[in-house]
Parts: sequence; structure tokens; C-alpha cells
Amino acid sequence: MQASIEALTFVLPTRNVAQHGLRDVPRSQRLQTSRASQSRTSEPHMLLWGASAAATCVAVGTAARAIASKPRRHGTACRAAGSSWAKGRNLVGTNTKIATNEMPVSKKIAILGSTGSIGTQTLDICRQHANLFQPVALAAGKNTELLLKQIEEFRPAMVACDDSVLDELKAGVTALGIAGYEPVLLGGTEGQNAVATFAECKTVVTGIVGCAGLIPTIEAIKAGKDIALANKETLIAGGPVIAPMFDQYGVSMLPVDSEHSAIFQCLQGVPQGGVKKIILTGSGGTFRDMSIEEMKAADPEWLRQKSTTHPNWDMGAKITVDSSTMMNKGLEVIEAHWLYGVDYDDIEVVIHPQSIVHSAIELQDTAVLMQTGWPDMRLPILYALAYPSRVPADLPNPRDGRNFDDWWKGEGKDGKMNFSKPDLEKYPCIRLAYRAGRRGGTMPAILSAANERAVELLLSKDIDFLEIPDILEGVMEMAEREDKVLTIPTLDDIVAADLWARGAADKIIQDRKTVSA
Repeated sequence: MQASIEALTFVLPTRNVAQHGLRDVPRSQRLQTSRASQSRTSEPHMLLWGASAAATCVAVGTAARAIASKPRRHGTACRAAGSSWAKGRNLVGTNTKIATNEMPVSKKIAILGSTGSIGTQTLDICRQHANLFQPVALAAGKNTELLLKQIEEFRPAMVACDDSVLDELKAGVTALGIAGYEPVLLGGTEGQNAVATFAECKTVVTGIVGCAGLIPTIEAIKAGKDIALANKETLIAGGPVIAPMFDQYGVSMLPVDSEHSAIFQCLQGVPQGGVKKIILTGSGGTFRDMSIEEMKAADPEWLRQKSTTHPNWDMGAKITVDSSTMMNKGLEVIEAHWLYGVDYDDIEVVIHPQSIVHSAIELQDTAVLMQTGWPDMRLPILYALAYPSRVPADLPNPRDGRNFDDWWKGEGKDGKMNFSKPDLEKYPCIRLAYRAGRRGGTMPAILSAANERAVELLLSKDIDFLEIPDILEGVMEMAEREDKVLTIPTLDDIVAADLWARGAADKIIQDRKTVSA
């Protein structure tokens, strides 16, 4: 290999053999691949007999040929050279029933949040692979200008938007003057739910930011739709309610988030109980090269503006701020707990500035499997839509158009990977997320909602960037004092907890302003 992979350091804590977690065999059996893989034809527990049988047949066949051909040793070699064996064969058994890489054909999908980052990139995949995926229903917010462009290009049968711009959308569709095209146009929550349950679609891509995506996702599950999950809050807030629904309604959930897609891809072919721990990588966000002292000394307005930019990824404002606080990684820890049934002690967060390794799993035999590639959401979207197939694709670096072959050359910043532990003083939101996840019940929903509200207030210049962790911790403490944490919540309880947490965040901020005044 010509590339020089330099400074490859996995700085992970030493683990005691007696520590609770997936290291213990009985608990390791609880690690499952995602429900999506269980509900599809790929079954990680179908492991050894196929490989053993194939090896036996090959051995028996080889022995028989060897015995029969002893007097004609060179004749056997000549026959092999003229047969398909000369091209090589895959003699290694695989841990899957899937024998072909058959592509989907005109798979109908619905997109919640079509004008957002995930939605536009999903439509980019549909554009590149028009014969494979067909967007038949779109839901968006208030961006009617972009939504109308999407309607003109893809001609979905159903479209939903925010109630406040529904009349504008209707007028815009009429103005397009597309002969014979009369889509169903809806507004508000009713419209989102209608898109999520649209009869023709097979898979729903959930790209709505925040807890707002929870209800339409639940409605989609009830309607028997597979979920391509890009909305973290669906599982973080609604995990206790949503998790049992996949068995109840016989649908699957495939992760679109780059880290969880990476884990899901690494898990393919790994037997049950084979994983020791999950390693979530994070870039460290825009402040990764600053110390906490330097951040405290910086101009608050500069920090606010800087927190909405990312050195590697192109994302929406909310998730970019979450990356700057590393709350996104904390929320992904909770998400991993629900997706893969892993104890919090066995989920680790690692800083990886280059964003080339998107996450990893460590197996019981100490092997570490990683999924790598450009920081580009189109690959996890494509994999979720086409699973279990691998679609031939051309996905160059979205920022500079380079193919990944360039990275292997090791020129400049390419070809290098660094890993380190996060500084929890600098990134206290990671600690808060672990605390909320271990507490369980409605606490993750409370943390998630408080964080959403805090980010909104940051973007509206009502609070400073460094105030976010203190506000979140204050909301969590208030929830404990006021007995707002319910151990076994219903959907109504989760919605109520979300609403309460937003109000609690506002109260803490108002109290701070009163004291400072």
C-alpha cells in the first residue's frame, strides 16, 4: 500500500476484566444486530454450516480429483487452466443467506423533511438512481421555493408543508402548469402523518429535526413502513415506546446517521455475542483545536457564529451546533443503546478529527472493524434505501469532488488518522447524555428537548454558546426535584416531558437574567 497512514493511535481506557459489560459472556448475548437486519433475509446467526459444508465439498472433490488424476498430473492442470477455476472462486463461506446483489427496482419512498439536509441528499440519491428509487411523497416545512423545485422534478403524488404556507404551495403548484399532475397537498401534522403512511411507499426516510419527527415515525411504523432513520430524537426520546413496535408491526429500522450506519455495516456477518463494545467516532466539531480556557477567553459572538460551521461535514444549523458541543455524540450513545441493545458501559466515544472512520466495533477476539469513507451522508442514505444490496455508485467528496483514491495517496492531510479520548471538561454534554441514558425513562427525552430549546436560543442570540451545558444540567436537576422522570413512560408521557423540558430551559434562562440584572 502506497498510502502512509500516520499517527494511528487508539487512545482508549484500560478496561478491567471484571468490569460489567459485553466482556462478560452472558451479557454479550444481549448484543444483537439492529432489528432491521433481523427482519430481512440477512441473518447473522446463520454462520458456520454453509462454510463448513462448502469446505467439505471442496476437500472431498479435490481429494477425488487428486486420486483419479495421479497418473496424469499435468492433464489436471491443463483442464483447470481452461475452466472457470482459472478466474478464481470465492471459497470462503459468508454469514448470510443473500447470494446475489440484486438491486431494488423503482422502490417507492416517502421523505419527511425533504428540504432539509437529509431530504435533499436523499433526493440526490433518487436523482442518480432514478430506476432504483422513486420519491412518491414529500413533507417539508416552510421552504416552499425549494419544495416547488422538488415537486417539478420528481412529481410526487402527495406533498405536505407547514400550515402557514399551504396556500402558497397550492398556488405554486398551479403556477407550474404541469399537465395532468394533481398531487394531494396537505398542511401541518396531518400532512406529515399522511406522507408517513402513504399507501404506495415502502420505506420512509425520517429527516425531520428534533422531537417533531417522533409522531409521524410512529404512524409510519403502524402503517407497516420500514424506517430509514435519520432523526436521532425518535429513539432518544421515544425509545421505550418505539422499540416494542418493530416486533408488533413486523417492520425494520435502518440507520441513516453516518455513525450508526457504519456500525450496522460492520455488524454484517458478526455472530450474536461476538461484539465486545461499540466505538462511536466524532470529529470534535469546530472547537476541537481550542482548549476550554481559550474558549472561555474568546468573544461570545465569535463562538456563536463559529459553532454553526463544521470543518468536515455540511449539515443543518442544529446538528452543527450539536457537533460543536458534542451533544450529537452523546445523543448517539443513547441511540446506540436502543439500536443495538448495548449497555452504556460498552459504548465509547473517540475523537477522530479527519472524519474518515465513521465508527467501529471491537469484537470478543480483540479485532476492531471500522467503516471508512468520505464524510458524506449519501452513502449511509443509499445503503439504508438499498439494503442489503450494494448499489454501484459514484460518490466523490462532496466538498472538493475528489475520489477516495486520492486520500490513499497520503498527500498533505490525506492518508492520516488520529484518535483520542474526548475531554469531558471541554465537552460536558457527553457526560450529561450518559447520565440521562443510564437514568432512562423520560430523562433522555427531557435532555433532548432541553438541548433543542437551548440551541434555538443560541441561534436567536438569547444565550451564549458556553451556557448550553449548564442549562441542560439545570433542567435535568429540576426534573429530578420535581419528579418529572417516569421510568416506564407512554407516548403521551414522552410528549409531555418534551414540552416540560423546553419550558424548564426557558425558566432557567429567565432566572439567570433576573439574577444578573
